[in-house]
Amino acid sequence: MKIVSRIKEPIEKEMELFDQKFSKTAASHVSLFNRIMHYVVNRKGKQMRPMFVFLIAKMVGKGQVNERTYRGASVIELIHTATLVHDDVVDDSDRRRGFFSVNALWKNKIAVLVGDYLLSRGLLLSIDNGDFDLLRQISVAVREMSEGELLQIEKARRLDITEEVYFNIIRQKTATLIAACCAIGAESVHAPEEEVERMREFGSLIGIAFQIKDDLFDYGEEQIGKPTGIDIKEQKMTLPLIHVLNQAKPDKRRWLINSIKNHNKDKKRVKEVISYVKEEGGLDYAIGRMRDYRERALDILGHYPDSAYKDSLELMVNYVIDRKK
Repeated sequence: MKIVSRIKEPIEKEMELFDQKFSKTAASHVSLFNRIMHYVVNRKGKQMRPMFVFLIAKMVGKGQVNERTYRGASVIELIHTATLVHDDVVDDSDRRRGFFSVNALWKNKIAVLVGDYLLSRGLLLSIDNGDFDLLRQISVAVREMSEGELLQIEKARRLDITEEVYFNIIRQKTATLIAACCAIGAESVHAPEEEVERMREFGSLIGIAFQIKDDLFDYGEEQIGKPTGIDIKEQKMTLPLIHVLNQAKPDKRRWLINSIKNHNKDKKRVKEVISYVKEEGGLDYAIGRMRDYRERALDILGHYPDSAYKDSLELMVNYVIDRKK
């Protein structure tokens, strides 16, 4: 059995019902939008975020979920889908999960409007049902995601990212949405505030480990998930590079910065940077930090009694850093 199927096993019925509810929630009276959503939904990914919502809700809620849990998962999926559609426009990307992106098929204007609709639909789903606590969780996540993206753009121009700034960026840009999933899962079953915050921290730790793993793919021998060296070509400062840059002697530091700023389209130079980062222990350092975050996440789970939901969450934590794409 594939690992994702094993993770999903204790919430299989909930996920099937969620798919039905989500399709109805996202529906519009505009046929063009429904056609686009049909295309998007049929090419959905692993649905890790709704899975987090249901697994957390069942772990802290003693095996129970309710309509708020389904609405919370739907809000997360609506907002997440909106951000992906908008990201493809911002990045001028014509592919998403191996298929044509919305903007590639229907152009940027329609893609932006689709993202806006999904965003507003998610907010209204919470407002119409009085789920203001869940709305606050997702609103904070959207704010932080936007700030994280802008901070990354600002720092990429100057290449002056410290590890502290890097972790701030990925906490906001990537980890905050997974943190919101976990907080919403707990909040949906009326867990105490202290437990909601504990689950938010759990999600944040996993999200940071997830992003470090993405950073490592850029240095792989095979093209797993994305082409090798693409982060360097896009002047994205990832953890292996930041660590080596901050440890390098002045002449090597100047060479690295010059390579990233002025020679990032030169395949030979990019390969040289990748080799140097590997030789200087950048990958080993990043792997060590990633494993630290995994252990901290598993430590939080260790405080909960044994259950199928806890087992699945432990599998999820390990899957995040063991995945091949």
